[in-house]
Order: sequence, then C-alpha cells, then structure tokens
Amino acid sequence: MHTEKLKHTHIFDEGNPLGQKRTRWAVILTVLTMILEITGGWLFNSMALLADGWHMSSHALALGLSLLAYRAARHFAGDARFSFGTWKIEILGGYTSAIFLVMIACLMLFESIERLITPARIHYDQAIAIAAFGLLINLLCAWLLHDDDDHHHRHGNDGHEDDHEHVHHHDLNLRSAYIHVLTDAATSVLAIVALFGGRFWNASWLDPFMGIVGAVVVAVWAFGLLRDAGRVLLDAEMAVPLAAEIRQTIETGITSAVVTDLHLWRIGRSKYSCIISLITKENSTPEEVKRILADHKELAHITVEVNRVSSRKPAA
Repeated sequence: MHTEKLKHTHIFDEGNPLGQKRTRWAVILTVLTMILEITGGWLFNSMALLADGWHMSSHALALGLSLLAYRAARHFAGDARFSFGTWKIEILGGYTSAIFLVMIACLMLFESIERLITPARIHYDQAIAIAAFGLLINLLCAWLLHDDDDHHHRHGNDGHEDDHEHVHHHDLNLRSAYIHVLTDAATSVLAIVALFGGRFWNASWLDPFMGIVGAVVVAVWAFGLLRDAGRVLLDAEMAVPLAAEIRQTIETGITSAVVTDLHLWRIGRSKYSCIISLITKENSTPEEVKRILADHKELAHITVEVNRVSSRKPAA
C-alpha cells in the first residue's frame, strides 16, 4: 500500500494574504490616528474626542489581534495537533478583542459621566480638526478592509448556487474588522456633531453626552462580537440552514433512511465538518451517503455511521 494515499490534510481554510496585507496597513493608520486623537482630546479638553480616540484604540486592538490571528493561523496550518485546522485562531482573536472592548466602553462611560458632572474648557477649533481627520482615516480603513469577495458568494458552488446561497465565501475575520471601522466612523461623526454644537450653540453638555453615546456604541459592538465569536468557538452551528438541508438530502436520497443524529460545526470561513448517524432498511454504505452529499461543497469533513434495520416481520 502506498503511504501517500493515506495522507489527509487538516487545512480547511486557504487563508487570505491580501486581507492580511490590508489589515496591516489599517493597523498602522489606526494606531497613528489613535495617538493623535487621544493626545488632542487631552490637550484640548474634549471628552467626545477622547472617547473617539479610545474607541479608535479598541479598533486598533481588534485589528491588531486580527493581524496576529492571520499570522498564527498560517504559521500553525501544517501542525497535526490542530485536528480541524487553525481557522478558529482568528475567531479566538475576535473574542479576545471583544473582552477588551467591554473594558474600554466602561472606561469611556466613567470618564464621560465625570466630565458631565465637572465640565472643562474645550478648544473646539483644534478638536474639530482632529476629529475630522480621524473620520477620514476611518473611511480610508473601510476602503482598505472592504471584502472584494462579497459579490462572489453566490457563484462558487459549481452550478449549485441556487441551492446553497447561505454559504458565504468572504473572510469573516476581515468583515468583522470592516464593520468595526464603520462603527468607528459613526463615533467620529458623533464627536464632530458634539464639538460643533458646543462651538456654535454653546451646548457644551453635548461633548460628554456624545462620549456616553460612543461608549454605548462600543459596548453594543463588543457584545455582538462576543455572541458571534462565542457561537463559533462553542460549535453552536446547528441553527444554520445547512443542517436541515443535510438531513433532507439524505432522507430524500435514501428512501428508508432516517437521520438519528447529526453534529455540524464550522472549521473554516465557509467550510463545515459533520458527523451523521442514520438507520435504513436498505444496504446503504457510508460512501453512498457521502456521494449523496457531494453537492454540498461546504462540507469538508464528513463522518457517517449507517445502521441497517431488518424489514422482515418476526416469526409468529
């Protein structure tokens, strides 16, 4: 027997070198802008600008962890200790960044309430200029992190796109960073509105108020990321349409088959592994079940257990 025929790869995700490169540039731009906004907010007594700077720091942290996850996933891709590949390293990075985001949101909220109770003089012109610059950087990062693969997600299943539109081929790690950038841009807009309100309408209370709003925005995004990343890390994928499709495909393809047990979990951006147990009156084999499921290109690893039940009636 040739040993090369027994080799089995555990690399279920091809990675995204272009996404990694774009993320690196976004990290550099974000860190520089973060330093500028936090310094400007402290020098010019703008809580909204400080809040935007702290939010930018959370953005830098999230992007930095995404970049680290890209590198770690690629470095350990061939390591046999990772039974189902290294893609979840990226998800773990997102979950970790979300924990830091919750802490930053609490800090922003505390500082904003303190400034609301004890107002300080704000240098509006300088703060507005820095906030506007931060918004431009956010928009530039959004352009860098836009996933070009989004419009291909219905055309990657060899003619079966109509049956499997729920399978998305975009980089979930990159898309998470992209959504975060858009959230940062919204926070920058809040800071600019607050500063203009204080500058032209003497509404100085708007600055710490917008800081509180910014803290809420960070917290909402953080809890959303914790929920989504936690679902993947805990293999809570049975609610996806693919699970019902697998069951229906098998029970339609094998007339007497009944799927008694099904486990489905994600091991890549659009790749799944599953364990299936079924009973049937026919002489079906695991290989036949795998052939029936061949159209589901998103299934990268399938384990099948077939239990045959006798159709003969017991003797009287």
